[in-house]
Amino acid sequence: MSAATNHVKRAFKFRFYPTDAQAAELSRTFGCVRKVYNLALAARTEAWTLRQERVNYNATSAMLTAWKKTEELAYLCEVSSVPLQQTLRHLQGAFGNFWAKRAKCPTFKSRKKSRKSAEYTTSGFRYRDGRLTLAKMAEPLAIVWSRPLPEGARPSTVTVSQDSAGRWFVSMLCDDRPTMPAPVNDAVGVDAGLTALVTLSTGEKITNPKHERKDRERLAKAQRNLARKAKGDGANRAKARLKIGKVHARIADRRRDFLHKLTTRLVRENQVVVIEDLTVRNMLQNRRLSRAIADASWTELRSMLEYKADRYGREVITVDRWFPSSKLCSACGTLRGKMPLNVREWTCDCGTAHDRDVNAARNILAAGLAVAACGDGVRPQRSTPGGQSSVKQEVVPAPRTRGVSQPRG
Repeated sequence: MSAATNHVKRAFKFRFYPTDAQAAELSRTFGCVRKVYNLALAARTEAWTLRQERVNYNATSAMLTAWKKTEELAYLCEVSSVPLQQTLRHLQGAFGNFWAKRAKCPTFKSRKKSRKSAEYTTSGFRYRDGRLTLAKMAEPLAIVWSRPLPEGARPSTVTVSQDSAGRWFVSMLCDDRPTMPAPVNDAVGVDAGLTALVTLSTGEKITNPKHERKDRERLAKAQRNLARKAKGDGANRAKARLKIGKVHARIADRRRDFLHKLTTRLVRENQVVVIEDLTVRNMLQNRRLSRAIADASWTELRSMLEYKADRYGREVITVDRWFPSSKLCSACGTLRGKMPLNVREWTCDCGTAHDRDVNAARNILAAGLAVAACGDGVRPQRSTPGGQSSVKQEVVPAPRTRGVSQPRG
């Protein structure tokens, strides 16, 4: 029996190996996409700075037509026009988010640092019998089909990209209705940590693989090698930079693979997953722990849980970061005073011996279930450390994700 799922748009990403001609064409396209984006951004910025005028997508599209007719930018006609129009749409969306105060003001793309990518809509590619051919190309891409597309699915957009390690990827956006078996458990509490990446309310601890630490020596050696190269656009410096990119790609791939397997398992086995709302950005200010916290990638863990729960009809509940999950006895509700990070086990006055992380996971689960049931909170009042408060909590609306806003005392 499968749980109810949503009809969603899903991107399927594959690696491919272009021919020399295809690689050259895509590299030109990446450069033109970056150039058009920067030109349009400069035009919109100038219009707003000088005349307080907002330039929209239609205006920048007309500018693109004029740019192609100039001798200086005539090379824009040599690549497909679809990715160039798409980058203008992306810029329009970026400004929309900026005006709505959801993001910062768009910035110019850098030749060395910005992501190399180009997006094609249906008019810019042909997909037949599992073979994908992009505009301006005579041969289909040599894609490594690591998994099949949904039956009968046809891509609506195709995004081609190249990472810092020199690898080529193609991402196809398709309609999908994913299925997953009914959950085994009703709910589980998850406490994030560094020694154990996550501790479950069932008592299970999943060890932190620490991928960055394992490759730290290799990364340091590659960075020292780059530091010895003369600055500029020399071939040796480019090779040294590519080696660093490969090490970073190895770390990121292994981390992402581990997180995907972990989050898929949590969503598959549980109908409700309760997590703590950690402010990772603030925690990274701790110089002693910042590198370990970044390697743990708690933000990506939460992001994966949320979109997979939404996709498969599960629910993620977030408990406010001020909830004292580690200091609260899960048996009697007594709130302990100070508890330094080096205290991993403690015994409550009621006689219950606690593992710090397991106890925190159980308290997080209780807090999430209380809010899911009636909007009630379980954070005890500071004036009555032996009791539990009954304060109505505010739930932050989001698709299949509930947030618990806890009082600060």
